[in-house]
Amino acid sequence: MFPSIEQRLAVELAARHEQVAAAIALLNEGATVPFIARYRK
Repeated sequence: MFPSIEQRLAVELAARHEQVAAAIALLNEGATVPFIARYRK
């Protein structure tokens, strides 16, 4: 079975799965990449 996109991104970016899921959720809600980068804390 293949890993999900979220799991694959987490491994490649050395990030936690929760962080990747949160970033994807923000993008789905219409947040821009600069917004996410500025307020990532």
